[in-house]
Parts: sequence; C-alpha cells; structure tokens
Amino acid sequence: MPSFPSFLLLGLSLVLGGCAGTYYKTMEKLGVPKREILVDRVEEARGAQQAAKEQFASALHEFLAVTKVPATDIQKAYDGLKDQLDDCESRATAVRDRIEAIESVAQALFVEWGEELAQYNNPNLRAQSARQLETTKRRYAELRRVMDQAAARMEPVLVTFRDNVLFLKHNLNAQAVASLDSTTRALQGDIGRLVADMEKAIKEADAFISAMKTAGQ
Repeated sequence: MPSFPSFLLLGLSLVLGGCAGTYYKTMEKLGVPKREILVDRVEEARGAQQAAKEQFASALHEFLAVTKVPATDIQKAYDGLKDQLDDCESRATAVRDRIEAIESVAQALFVEWGEELAQYNNPNLRAQSARQLETTKRRYAELRRVMDQAAARMEPVLVTFRDNVLFLKHNLNAQAVASLDSTTRALQGDIGRLVADMEKAIKEADAFISAMKTAGQ
C-alpha cells in the first residue's frame, strides 16, 4: 500500500467523513483501493480489541486490589478504580467505532465488486470472481459476528464496574470496600469470557487479513 503521511489521511477522513463514497473515490485516486482500506481497518480493529482486552484485565486486577486496601488508602483506591473505569469506557468506544468503520468500507467494497462482475466478457473469469466475492462475504460475516460478540461482552462488565465505582464513591469506608468482594467471582467470570471472545475475534481478524492479502497478490 502506498505510504502517505498520517496527517494527510487523517485530514481526508475528517473532511470527507460525511460522504464515504467521496472519501473512497479520493483514496482510490491516491492509489488506495477499498480492499486495502478494509484490510487496514480490520488491522486497526484488531489492535483496538487487543488494547481493550488488556485494559479490562488491568481493571480487574485493580478491582481485586481495592478489596484488600487499608481504610487509610480507600480514597486513593477509588481514584485508581475510577481511572480504570474511564479507560475501559474509552477502549470499548474505540472497539465499537473500529467495527463500524469496517462495516462501512466492507459494504462499499461488496457493492462495487458485485456491480463490476457485469464488466467481464469472459464468463469463466466472471464466475471465478463471483465465487471469490461470495467467499469474501462469508468470511467477513463470520469476522463481524465474532467481533460483535466480543464487543457485546464489554457492556455487562462495564455495568458492574460503573455500579461498584459509584457505590464506592458514595461510601468511602471499609465496610463498602468489603462489600465489593461479593461481586469479585462474577466479575472474574465475565471478564474471563470477555477475554476469550476478544482472543477469538483477534484470531479471526488475523485469518481474514491473511486471506485478503493472499487473494490480493
């Protein structure tokens, strides 16, 4: 893929973000087809999910530590847990945004690809391309499914974090801290499932990227 300054691509995205079709056409004139944009965005989504996975695991560690702090450190513990919650919220938003960015270019690519099938004169090549399109659609549908599943796992964890951070804010005392221990086991299970789904989505993204790059060679 041609190398362009990141600020140029960012500027184009901001200026043309309101009209995806114009943005994709402009990028193609710069030598960047939709296929490459799709691969780039899947890579970005994979990175966002990896970062989210690590952040949620870090937040769990912080949560577990809060239940063991002495009374003199409760305010500090609350501040740390609130920061972890804010970071989790940001990571979750980034994951959702990246998934939607993938959907935008994927659908544009599939529409274009389907329309261009009519341009073939050779029926064998047309049939081969049509099969490749259907294979790519199925592969993308599975990628989207596992990414959505992993993203959906984040909200129940965030709900638990929000409730407990708010409760601790309103009750900065040892009794309140002790009461948080009752949610530890459920939270560990929720985050364990989230991490597993994130890892599955990351592997699916790797497979999709590899397949797209191989087909494009």
